Amino acid sequence: MTHQLPDGLNLYYEIQGNAEATQTLVFLNGLSQSTAAWGGVVRALGNKYKLVLVDLLFQGQSDAAPGYRTFEGHAADLADLLKALALPETIVVGISYGGAVAQRFLVNYPELVQGGVLLSTFPYKDAYFDAIGYSWKQALLAGGYPLMLDVMLPFVLGRSYFLNPIITIEDLKNSKAGQSPSTENLLKLVRATEESGNYLENLKNVQLPVLVVQGEEDMLCTPEMGRAMYQALPNAELEILPNTGHTLNLECIPDLAQLLDGFVTKVKQTV
Repeated sequence: MTHQLPDGLNLYYEIQGNAEATQTLVFLNGLSQSTAAWGGVVRALGNKYKLVLVDLLFQGQSDAAPGYRTFEGHAADLADLLKALALPETIVVGISYGGAVAQRFLVNYPELVQGGVLLSTFPYKDAYFDAIGYSWKQALLAGGYPLMLDVMLPFVLGRSYFLNPIITIEDLKNSKAGQSPSTENLLKLVRATEESGNYLENLKNVQLPVLVVQGEEDMLCTPEMGRAMYQALPNAELEILPNTGHTLNLECIPDLAQLLDGFVTKVKQTV
């Protein structure tokens, strides 16, 4: 399905799971992901919840804008979609890039949701984070998404995953080959990250319940970043998952589904 934004661009989304459920989880993708990245989570939680999967602009089947979209701009797009869908009980869940968008959404549009989940994401950037991002961008410019993916994988999958993969690295690359995002679109997404600043002070204004989840082996969005968000947010929980890297919606689906289910239950009890 598509939703037309105020500027005429179309935002792609899917509604899956239990159509009769009152509680909805809205999922926002990582940098190079699409709605397909949540397949395992959909299977784990679809019987109990309504699930809305969203491709942000430049991702998956959504349109590309002429210029890049800031994280605040993406959050405004999501707000426009959720106002149109008029979902009564909603939790926004964002991973990595989508988690940065979710942070802005929680600050700017708290009236549209009952809580948020921030997965493997960053409230600020440090020199190491920027160096990783620079290497990804140079790989993208030199060899497109296939080369970028080769450079990304050791940073977005934990060491434990490489030693005991759920899906082999080769099969993972092959599955990505058919849905490779364009270099132009990825550069627009990368720019949003490059232009973003420290958001910790803003997070202090979020009164909604928030669950922060980081992987112990995440070299990009480190456990320290998760702790910083947890300390800034007035009403937060923090989970650091052992033997897990950055891509939580692949590496630890059962644990992630259990955490999401438990968090939704707590939110419902307090609303």
